[in-house]
Amino acid sequence: MNITRRDVAKLGAAALINACAERSSIAQQAPSFDPAKGRPAPNQRKFQSAAVEDVIAKTKAKLGDTRLARLFENCFPNTLDTTVRTGSLYGKPDTFVITGDIPAMWLRDSSAQIFPYLPLAKRDPDLQRLLAGVIHRQVRCINIDPYANAFNFDREGSEFDHDLTQMRPELHERKWEIDSLCYPVRLAYHYWKTTADSSVFDEPWHEAARKIAKTFREQQRKTSLGPYSFRRETTTPNDTLNLDGYGNPVRPVGLIASGFRPSDDSCIFPFLIPSNLFAVLSLTQLSEILTQIYKDEPLSRDCNALAQEVREAINKYGKTQHLKYGEIYAYEVDGYGGQLLMDDANVPSLLSLPYLGICEPSDAIYQNTRRFVLSEDNPYFFKGKAAEGIGGPHVGLNMIWPLSLIIRGLTSTDHVEIDNCQKTLVATDAGTGFMHESFDKDDPSKFTRAWFAWANTLFGEFVLKTLALK
Repeated sequence: MNITRRDVAKLGAAALINACAERSSIAQQAPSFDPAKGRPAPNQRKFQSAAVEDVIAKTKAKLGDTRLARLFENCFPNTLDTTVRTGSLYGKPDTFVITGDIPAMWLRDSSAQIFPYLPLAKRDPDLQRLLAGVIHRQVRCINIDPYANAFNFDREGSEFDHDLTQMRPELHERKWEIDSLCYPVRLAYHYWKTTADSSVFDEPWHEAARKIAKTFREQQRKTSLGPYSFRRETTTPNDTLNLDGYGNPVRPVGLIASGFRPSDDSCIFPFLIPSNLFAVLSLTQLSEILTQIYKDEPLSRDCNALAQEVREAINKYGKTQHLKYGEIYAYEVDGYGGQLLMDDANVPSLLSLPYLGICEPSDAIYQNTRRFVLSEDNPYFFKGKAAEGIGGPHVGLNMIWPLSLIIRGLTSTDHVEIDNCQKTLVATDAGTGFMHESFDKDDPSKFTRAWFAWANTLFGEFVLKTLALK
């Protein structure tokens, strides 16, 4: 049984996100994919990569479990098969990436969906061009509005046009989430390091870097609440912000305030610690790019200084001494002493810190935190007849997110734990051959989002990394 999160079928794709008159060469097309039919036939795939197909063939030959092999073949290429549209603009590649059943491009999801293909980029020039196109598209999005989390293909508007914030027709949704600016930095940085191609770092990227640093500074809220506020008329409290759209108060201690979590749910305490940790890493990567590519030492120094300030504030305000687990990271804090102890399945999460490169898996505080978030002391850790794992408030209680099981496996050094995660994922796909957003802890046939490309592609990355360990 597929439980649809929201009916957005009315939202078709139109033209390019760009205020200028020139249009991308991407053809207009509405997204279409029926997961019940399995992987699309070759002539129905949005993009085909010889390198990806080679990896699929070689990996399937190594997998003894036929059900696992089917899942891998369906899931790993799902982003390329079903969600990408490639073209060019101003002589540069342009790639639009939808999340799956929602025909909009999230800065977070689009980065995470294509990141597993980076290691194959140098083997496939067309794939490398697609990846560069995502970077260029994300930069245009950030330069349109650094506070928005999701963007339309062009200026077609969305069902959220009436949100009480500075909406504009290029935006699908305008929820301020720190990680929305971190993920594009992560993608561009690792693309550069993997391919040695610095051509993506053009002047629009430089402008986006300035906006990222400026936005992070604004949301430290040292002198004011900043320019961003958000309210939505809704019966769901975690879909809006209280106190005139600014959220609960924070003491300006150096941390960056986030209106919403990576789940698109509102924060209770605006200093979201996993996202602040992600910002520290992103600012460090940004500083390196600014120095080596742009020779912009003033902005590079500012990014480094901001990273150091946030890091020190996390050490002072973002940790707590738990009676059972010792020193752990809090999920959210307010700088006044308020702390929320939990974890959410969406990445960045506390569980995901090593996966993102924020810390080593062996880090003592991370290990303490990991034991906490993977226990029933975490209010969003669910244990049932079918599986155990982390969920979150976004789709309700007792719903486990495959993302959390994949991340648990990717951040584990225990081969038994890794194997158990993989077996659980195979056993809870409800016979569909794909991952989902979430499933009921007792009955995997009750799931949300039959077409969720982020979880699909990340599952493929997990399988590849598991094989590499053997």
